[in-house]
Amino acid sequence: MTAELSQIWVYLAASPLLGLTVTLLAYQGAFWIYQRSGNNPLANPVLIAVTALVLFLTATGTTYETYFAGAQFVHFLLGPATVALAIPLYTQFKRVRAMLLPVLAGLLAGSLTAIVSAVLIGRLFGASQSTQLSLAPKSVTTPIAMGIAERIGGIPSLTAVLVIVTGILGALGARYVFDAMKLHDPAIRGFAIGIASHGIGTARAFQVNEQTGAFAALAMGLNGALTAMLVPALAHWLSPLIGH
Repeated sequence: MTAELSQIWVYLAASPLLGLTVTLLAYQGAFWIYQRSGNNPLANPVLIAVTALVLFLTATGTTYETYFAGAQFVHFLLGPATVALAIPLYTQFKRVRAMLLPVLAGLLAGSLTAIVSAVLIGRLFGASQSTQLSLAPKSVTTPIAMGIAERIGGIPSLTAVLVIVTGILGALGARYVFDAMKLHDPAIRGFAIGIASHGIGTARAFQVNEQTGAFAALAMGLNGALTAMLVPALAHWLSPLIGH
């Protein structure tokens, strides 16, 4: 029996479908736990799924390249899923238009705060120059953040990890921060989490209600575009803060 299981594992490990299958099973299991917890944000399915995948890959000695050969299909779906966020945003278009000036002001303030605070915190803890540069775009969605990091001299792979950590922390803690600040407007809550926590935060916002999700999607898209313009432009200004 052990020999048969070993042969099955050797076959599966060589198949590109391994990464896709394991990813879907990990998320499905994590989502089941999330539902059983009463949708408690502390049981965030992304956090649980990522942890389970890391443990699985470590235990089986599976390389990231082997895993991604199959899981890249899920990565490909990130593009269409992002575009699909325009549908709920369209249903909230009148509210967005009425709040145009506050939206633009909040976008600029949130984007600048995310960039500068990340660099300053990195410098405070003695992070290297490349690490600080990798921190700068950590509040935008992964593909954009990695491209920005590569352009300004950061480490794209490190930026990807920082983006995921930022998103999970936002999805876990945003509700408690909003409640402490007595912010109850779903549009404001959604826009704030979309700027700070990109796709993972936006997914959490849609679980709250459609309006929160729509404003989170708007913020995620706008912040990605603005950060892509601001970080390279601010790189020269930030260089004295970063040091060498």
